[in-house]
Amino acid sequence: MQGTILVIGASGQIGTELVTALRQKWGDKRVIAADLRPTDQPELLSGPYIQLDTLDRSAVESVIDHYQITEVYQLAALLSATAERHPEKAWDLNMNGLFILLELCRAGKVSKLFWPSSIAVFGPTSPRLLTPQRTIMEPTSVYGISKQAGERWCEYYHLKHGVDVRSLRYPGLIGYRSAPGGGTTDYAVDIFYSAVENDSYTCFLSAGTMLPMMMMEDAIRATIELMETPASSVKIRSSYNLAGMSFTPEMIGQEIRKHQPGFRLDYVPDFRQSLADSWPDSIDDSAARDDWGWKPEYDLARLTEKMLVEIRRKKQASGETSGLHGA
Repeated sequence: MQGTILVIGASGQIGTELVTALRQKWGDKRVIAADLRPTDQPELLSGPYIQLDTLDRSAVESVIDHYQITEVYQLAALLSATAERHPEKAWDLNMNGLFILLELCRAGKVSKLFWPSSIAVFGPTSPRLLTPQRTIMEPTSVYGISKQAGERWCEYYHLKHGVDVRSLRYPGLIGYRSAPGGGTTDYAVDIFYSAVENDSYTCFLSAGTMLPMMMMEDAIRATIELMETPASSVKIRSSYNLAGMSFTPEMIGQEIRKHQPGFRLDYVPDFRQSLADSWPDSIDDSAARDDWGWKPEYDLARLTEKMLVEIRRKKQASGETSGLHGA
């Protein structure tokens, strides 16, 4: 890699860990972290951090010119649950934030762009089991609609203008370093914090809600691997299916009880249940495996052990003894 990397939306759940991984690989000074608001996160302040409105094209272009940016990771978005409450804001941020970067790539300002999609592009008419790379996509959520439209724009700009844009359809992502950002799959992060703090959790999805999930370390590794793959091997320019594992809230509860036998799990489904019910149970990611060698490392047992150990370590380090974690 030559030049400098810009991560927009760096304060989010994915961004925090992606910035850390990229700086470990390329050095602190070569990765610029950017978000709308100031931050006190030490992971982001280990190198350059700037405040940036991703919807301000002139400001984005100025940053790209000033830091001689060659690669951009555009992560700024409103996630599924938040987007349902603020559809107009979600459409503006999720679509125009992408469109501005695609236009700057077309103009030759940026050589390579990463933009995340989601399993939310699928809908109730998509096959639920091992959902194929190419299939019916009729999303019924604001978030899913924006992501499906974004995929089409990515493919269009690659086909018409040669833009080197790359994307992954993330499943639910589970990590311990930062707070969730308003997604339907966020229960799978909160449940571990509540297990450590309270030995109980009330889930907003039903016990048998099966969803595709992934440990954050796997997602970050997949992202960097895709961006480092030779362009000739990146055969899908809309977005690649990506899979790690699939499980239900009750299955997580059973794994947690292997470490904490007294853990209590209750269920009070809310509006997010209908979103989850419209998404796949499992994902076929054979295209990613074939094109650039993708392979996950975490299963549910390893994920559960890692989350409990790291959250306990994090709370001991901060001196916390109670208080529910959430976003």
